Amino acid sequence: MKSGKELPDRLAEKYGYYRQPRPEGVVLWFHALSVGECLALVPLIERALEDLPDAHVVLTSSTATSVVALAAAWPPDRCIHVFQPVDTVRAARRFLDHWRPNVAGFSELDFWPRLMFETNRRGIPMILVNSRMPEVSFRRRKRIAGPMRDIFGFFDRLLVQDGASVPRFVTLGADPGRISVVGALKSAARPLPANEAELAQLRRQVGGRPVWLAAATHRSEHPMIIAAHAKVSVELPEALMILAPRHVRDGGEAEALLRKQFTHLARRSKGEGIEKHTQVYMADSIGEMGLWYRLAPVSFVGHSLAPGLEGKNPFEAVALGSCVLHGPEISYFAESYCDLHHAGGTIKVENAEELASNAVMLQSPASRKTMLESATKVATDQGGVLDATWNAIRDTTFPLLPPSSQDKPVTIHNQIGKLPPPPPPPLVWGNTAKSRPFSLLLARARTLGSLSHWSLPRGTKASWSRCS
Repeated sequence: MKSGKELPDRLAEKYGYYRQPRPEGVVLWFHALSVGECLALVPLIERALEDLPDAHVVLTSSTATSVVALAAAWPPDRCIHVFQPVDTVRAARRFLDHWRPNVAGFSELDFWPRLMFETNRRGIPMILVNSRMPEVSFRRRKRIAGPMRDIFGFFDRLLVQDGASVPRFVTLGADPGRISVVGALKSAARPLPANEAELAQLRRQVGGRPVWLAAATHRSEHPMIIAAHAKVSVELPEALMILAPRHVRDGGEAEALLRKQFTHLARRSKGEGIEKHTQVYMADSIGEMGLWYRLAPVSFVGHSLAPGLEGKNPFEAVALGSCVLHGPEISYFAESYCDLHHAGGTIKVENAEELASNAVMLQSPASRKTMLESATKVATDQGGVLDATWNAIRDTTFPLLPPSSQDKPVTIHNQIGKLPPPPPPPLVWGNTAKSRPFSLLLARARTLGSLSHWSLPRGTKASWSRCS
């Protein structure tokens, strides 16, 4: 709690105790890890509630930062956010007893074995949404192929972002007949919100100066980004860089590096504004990325320049009219960047020199026009992912409803009953020397973390520390 990672007044939610009663009627449950995953689900939640006007949504997440981001995003009134329960038997059962969801949608690859086992045991339809399996994650998860097979066996449908992920899911034990490629929900996400008064004030402070943004950056990229801005400042002495680190805790270290190169900088977290001579403005705040993308006509989308990183969502910048630069490390969004790159909608940079030269070049409105138009077209073409995802959830959970129509919302008071659960898969550890039931291993565990932090029992081929 001292680090700000927990909210004291909502800690009880993590143990399955809630202030709100369960709403009457159908309850759809979606789970997401943190900020980006939650925001990607908001348009899907809106789409679901438009189609099912008497339903409610319970959205669970794991981090305190997601609470701040969701508050700024204004999710629908019938969407209730609570923290995901800790992965123990009692907490998971209290959660399910209280909310009694009619369907469970798990986003991406945030797996909590006890919670998922208990959900499956009750016959609640389970759907994996907006998921992908990058090569790095695939190699790591192969070490726990047995548990992964069991987890994937829980899902009635697996809705994945790209074709490259399909054989990796199948190799890990997913039923190919349950997998559908629908695209990335983040490409259909609504534009990030921004406080209009704050935006107007920042625009007055910036004036007509050249400005570019380094967004969602990792600490390993900061030396190259700082070097790039030093080169930009030679070409454009009045240029302003906005640095928005992915983790606000990296702000102090980034400031120390910046002060070795620049004299005039300001930090959002300290309440400092942009002055006439400010060279770098550090946007070390939560839930304000919509401000920075609107303010900067050019954005380097970080987590992509240093080895071992995986990339971040480019469509957030595109949706707000900012041209996208990115590094080569983009495995988490490889197909999206590939489509954008082939259309001429992004520029890949390999080093500080290339980042600087393109940041300067794109200060010209004429240079940005065609690039932004191409990127916007790609984003528009991928807009069908929202309907494809919702229709798959709807058809799996409520197969008796008439065809979906946004113009004709349907009432489902008489169709709340649970669907018959599919035959359960054999729950065993595929890699263990002595195969043991998965449920027994879960029951023996005193407190289980996410599968991304699991270690295997003795007798397995490899141990596991982190997969994400």
